[in-house]
Amino acid sequence: MGRKSLAANKPSLSVYHKLEKAAQKYPSSNLEVLARKNNPRYNYPMQYENFITTTLKEAAEIARAKFGHVSGVMKPDDPMQVLTEADLAVGQFIISRIKELYPENNIIDEEAGVIDNGSEFTWIIDPIDGTSNFAQGIPTYGIMLGLMRGDKPLAGGTILPSLFNEIVYAEKGFGAFSNSKRINVTSEANLHRLLISYAFDYRPKDPEGVLKEAKIISNIASKSLNLRSSNCVFDAILTAEGKYGACLNQTSKIWDNIAQDIIITEAGGIYTDFFGQPMDYSNPLTKTKHNYTYCAAPSAIHSQLQAIIKPYVFINS
Repeated sequence: MGRKSLAANKPSLSVYHKLEKAAQKYPSSNLEVLARKNNPRYNYPMQYENFITTTLKEAAEIARAKFGHVSGVMKPDDPMQVLTEADLAVGQFIISRIKELYPENNIIDEEAGVIDNGSEFTWIIDPIDGTSNFAQGIPTYGIMLGLMRGDKPLAGGTILPSLFNEIVYAEKGFGAFSNSKRINVTSEANLHRLLISYAFDYRPKDPEGVLKEAKIISNIASKSLNLRSSNCVFDAILTAEGKYGACLNQTSKIWDNIAQDIIITEAGGIYTDFFGQPMDYSNPLTKTKHNYTYCAAPSAIHSQLQAIIKPYVFINS
């Protein structure tokens, strides 16, 4: 049998997507096994990888085309946040892809808001993570797409459109990958030997909290190799790849967390709120205004960071 006829017997991606959709609808059936076995592009059976990675690649083309050619405006409800036309264009593209393949699922997009379809599956979109960087022509920005089942992250991916030709992806129980290569958090257990990422946003309504946070930052800096920050998903990727020892943030939203949570967790890290408590993603459709904090690191480093942080009053304003 010739190569052409062999290729003709392989299921098309559209067939795979139909099986994938059916598997999601009937998770206890054998359809999930069929969907994974018939994936024509990959050898390992991750159910959502093809959709997420393909969507991110296409979305990155939109972002790259607008990078350096748009300016940002302050959001009327939050003058510390910036919005560009790229956020809207990328978000609408990803929403259209989800509606095409998973029309019954819920969606949360940073700019478009909530689409409630009464599903147990919710897609979480951050169309441009690091919009302030993007608007200033700084290439440390990313696109994030995550999927939740109930209140738990199930799969997620991210891409840095203007830095590397790299897609980082993870799915629950399968590990984390960068361009199909397995990644892991650092095995270094000494905080003093590691760079730590600490994202910081000034809060004009909470000057006292800012001063308290500055003390925490100072203490972490004094007990680590040093601090770094791009204030975007770039820092989470470097943590998942073992190049940073941890990433921390006290000011974020649900779309800043879902994709990088599953990536860091599947890379072997621990992902909690800033004070080491489990992340609360319950009723995600109601959490678009909720402020999330996080502390993500390998177990040994996470424990050392918590020892530094816990004497301080929780900052969550």
